[in-house]
Amino acid sequence: MKPKGKKFRIRRSTSPTAQSAAARADDTDLLPETEDGFGDQVFPGSAAHERQVAGQAGAEAPADDMAPQDIPVEQELAAIRQEGLTGRQLRMARRTAQKNGLRPASDFDAVRLLRRRGIDPFARSNMLELIVNDGGRGAPPGGGQDATTAEGPNNLPATVRPSAPAVVAPAGPLDENARAAEIMRVQRDIAARRRKRLALLATRLLFFVALPTFLVGYYFFSVATPLYATNTEFVIQKSEGGGSAGGSLGGLLGGTSFATVQESITVQSYLESREAMLRLDEDLDFRAHFSSDQIDPLNRLDPEATDEEMYDTYRRHLNIGYDPTEGLIRMEVIAADPLISQSFSEALINYAEERVDQMTQRVREAQMADARTSFEAAESQLLEAQQRVIALQEQRGVLSAEAEVNTVFQQIATFELELQQERLRLAELQSNIRPNQTRVEVAERNIARLEALIAELRGGLTETGDDDLSLARIQSELIIAQADLETRQLMLAQSLQQMETARLEANRQSLYLLLGVLPVVPDEAAYPRAMENTLLAFLVFSGIYLLVSMTASILREQISS
Repeated sequence: MKPKGKKFRIRRSTSPTAQSAAARADDTDLLPETEDGFGDQVFPGSAAHERQVAGQAGAEAPADDMAPQDIPVEQELAAIRQEGLTGRQLRMARRTAQKNGLRPASDFDAVRLLRRRGIDPFARSNMLELIVNDGGRGAPPGGGQDATTAEGPNNLPATVRPSAPAVVAPAGPLDENARAAEIMRVQRDIAARRRKRLALLATRLLFFVALPTFLVGYYFFSVATPLYATNTEFVIQKSEGGGSAGGSLGGLLGGTSFATVQESITVQSYLESREAMLRLDEDLDFRAHFSSDQIDPLNRLDPEATDEEMYDTYRRHLNIGYDPTEGLIRMEVIAADPLISQSFSEALINYAEERVDQMTQRVREAQMADARTSFEAAESQLLEAQQRVIALQEQRGVLSAEAEVNTVFQQIATFELELQQERLRLAELQSNIRPNQTRVEVAERNIARLEALIAELRGGLTETGDDDLSLARIQSELIIAQADLETRQLMLAQSLQQMETARLEANRQSLYLLLGVLPVVPDEAAYPRAMENTLLAFLVFSGIYLLVSMTASILREQISS
């Protein structure tokens, strides 16, 4: 997009017709009046250059549509293109040609026609006349297009369309005094426009920035109710004792703030929730405090307000944040009375402690319940095993099957020894030529008696009678019952150990809320911060005005282009 500059038009009573007539008059009589102070120095735009061009034009004076006899038109146009004229100079030449009633085919042709007429299109006086003619151009009575535009399709459109036709009056070339007066008038016009714009800018700043800032400052300094803030800092910490050696990661993080990140965030969310607000309203009447007449209208809560409106007020007057690097929860409670502010802060801390206990109570109860159930089951099974052993002992009449078996085996061994002795005695008696029959019969009867007794004892170990069980069966039942009893004792010991471990783990899972900064009654109002809020409002309104004005300027430039 091409950059655009603002055009300042210089008005004077000189008409294009009069200037063209003056240009076609005797130039030798007008040269002294256009002296510019450079003497006879000739350069484009100087008075000497204008006199030289005018002299050549007076000598040749070709017509508008007459071509020279010696130089073709194409050669003249090629020479003009080689001069390196800028686009602005070519446009000015075309417009100057149109002002003088010429119809050029191109911008280079306009330069050619003007030079054939003896008019320098780049002279300062011609540029000034072009500006004056543009400013003094008026629209025809019957339409909204000026005389220059109506000449043909190649004419440029008017950038400014005056509402009334300009008064055309004959005038000659400007002298130095008239030119100086015209320049002074233009400068005064520019200064007046500048003052007008500054006045409009000051009015807009006053209306859109200063007045809102004044209203905000008046509210904070004169109307706003002083509010007192109670600051509290606390940390949620786990029990350090009773940690198991198996939890390596838990042991590493147990003493840091990362061990209670989730619990701290949960407590922060709870204190910011509607549940905490409703409990605070039920216990300390939060709604009545912020609905009293001592609260300013912007902070006052309607007595009939809904819970959502009360929750908005609650969130505005409770500032709570969690610092993960230190593990601290910082809480600020704001109220219109310092004592009430402290009461609100203490109540919220109590709610937080209850919630911390509730978060770990279920886990601890679940752990202890499982361990307690396992211990009780092992204990009951141990009692059953003991009762079964006692019942077997009572039913069988055997206190210890092993001891009974040992006793029987000792008896059998004793009787077998006696039996062996009797057999030796019988063999000794029978070795005589004429043994004593009586003694032989006695020995035989003793041997038979001992054999029967030993057989009876051995049969008592394995064989069962009608009423009693065998000693082997009794011993087996007692061994099984005693083994079950020992197993139940071992299971009971393990359950007891598990229950103790669960108790230690539950104690380790316990959370504690430790207060670092206690809630103290404030003696000075912390809010509103009148000066800070007023400066902030000024910056906000200034930024809004700046953005809107820049947007409007950009849109206006886009539309005008």
